[in-house]
Amino acid sequence: MIPTDTELTDEGLPLEGRAGRILLIACGALAREILDLKAMNGWTHLDLTCLPAKLHLYPEKITEEVRAAVAKHRENYDDIFVVYADCGTGGLLATACAEMGVQMIAGPHCYSIFEGNDAFAAKADQEFTSFYLTDFLVRQFDAFVWKPMGLDRHPDLRDMYFGNYEKLIYQAQTDDPALTAKAESCAVRLGLKFERRFTGYGDLGTVLETL
Repeated sequence: MIPTDTELTDEGLPLEGRAGRILLIACGALAREILDLKAMNGWTHLDLTCLPAKLHLYPEKITEEVRAAVAKHRENYDDIFVVYADCGTGGLLATACAEMGVQMIAGPHCYSIFEGNDAFAAKADQEFTSFYLTDFLVRQFDAFVWKPMGLDRHPDLRDMYFGNYEKLIYQAQTDDPALTAKAESCAVRLGLKFERRFTGYGDLGTVLETL
């Protein structure tokens, strides 16, 4: 289950009295990957709390939600790190983090982070007609793509939304045949060519390692 904003760390410990530790305030869409990285690398000094992944649908709300989370937990931690990219905030999140004196992960969005910001930027001109999905978005395709866009009720809107897209690129964080099959079915539903690209955790793992 993807965590939402909670008063417990991923270890089930209260988010209080955590001196000497680092709190990650993350998008719920990255929760599974962060927990996997913590477990694989033994990063027991990192605590995690997540804001609801549905904020992806309302990027104008992200900055204030992050501000509130930082203010809520600042006194209990020596350091806080924000695991959000710009995510459609138009630079407002970066400005807020600078004002609050907390760091955040660099990049325009999670697709760039998983690909690696440099690699994603190098391909941007050739892939501007591509639509991206991550492991999370494949799992939650109906909830985060199909239904919010109204395609469940008005499939004719497909051409309006995706008429200029040519390909769906599934950025796979894990080797999961079932997820790959579902991603390919998403491409069929959208009428797009399909490409699976294994990215692993990309810059997410690299950045968290520095903490």
